[in-house]
Amino acid sequence: MMNLVITPYDPNDIPNEEEIPLPDPRFYEAVGGEEGFRKLIDDFYDRIVESDIAFFFPQEEEEIEKIKTHNGKYFAEISGGPKRYSEALGHVDQIKMHKPFSINEKHRDEWLGTWREVLEEHAKAIDPALVESYFRFLDQYSKLLVNRPRNARAFEDLAKA
Repeated sequence: MMNLVITPYDPNDIPNEEEIPLPDPRFYEAVGGEEGFRKLIDDFYDRIVESDIAFFFPQEEEEIEKIKTHNGKYFAEISGGPKRYSEALGHVDQIKMHKPFSINEKHRDEWLGTWREVLEEHAKAIDPALVESYFRFLDQYSKLLVNRPRNARAFEDLAKA
């Protein structure tokens, strides 16, 4: 049984980026290497564009395919896959890259919940410790990307008013 826990976001207890361990590098091969990882990423983004945080992502098929390819390289690399992301882009400051997006705790929980669903479906035959190491990385790292207080009104809320 996998233990994929979304830990609470606490603005007073944010991990240091360099202290967050990368997922076990065996995760990439365990999930099926390039083909298996691609299925994982495809399913994740297919679900995310139907989720409560779909507004963060383009809805056009062609654009979401570009995101799957681009972000898939990143997720594969941190999981023990080929270093295509850093070879193409060098070091990318993920925190800075996410600054233009107003990300709150609810968005983080939705994103992580979507990952948990995908992992529970695609990785059920994999050593739970490998899956947990991947999810733990996502859980901890995502705390660094929350950049809007809990009670701030979101742009999409204001647009509806």
